[in-house]
Amino acid sequence: MNDRPDTAFLGKDSKLPASPEQAKLDYVPNPRPDTLYLTRFAAPEFTSLCPVTGQPDFAHLVIDYAPGKTIVESKSLKLFLASFRSHAAFHEDCTVGIGKRLFDEMKPKWLRIGGYWYPRGGIPIDVFWQSGEPPAGLWLPDQSVAPYRGRG
Repeated sequence: MNDRPDTAFLGKDSKLPASPEQAKLDYVPNPRPDTLYLTRFAAPEFTSLCPVTGQPDFAHLVIDYAPGKTIVESKSLKLFLASFRSHAAFHEDCTVGIGKRLFDEMKPKWLRIGGYWYPRGGIPIDVFWQSGEPPAGLWLPDQSVAPYRGRG
């Protein structure tokens, strides 16, 4: 008997999508739909391209969400995030776009994303988005990413 959900990527050879628009995110049934809980994904080596210079930009992304009826399948999320490696967009567009796409498609009870971008031109840019007020009673841990302090 196979209890694994039908997904496009899980347990299969998968190519890196050419762009975030071409990336498919898989969602599977929430195993605890009657329970309020928080799921966290951290992507400490997120990469995209500067839309002006074409140089790489790096960020530590933290995605927290309270699942509704579905959860995002982690391999599809990894492929989606990796598709930004050749995508040119400002930090704000990448961070908010990822959060909104997950929220619009997965329909969680609540979602927030923190984009902690490494400095370019001497200025780190941190970008935050959330879908609204968190549900009452949801435990919200700190995102645990230290502010940029430079060397020393």
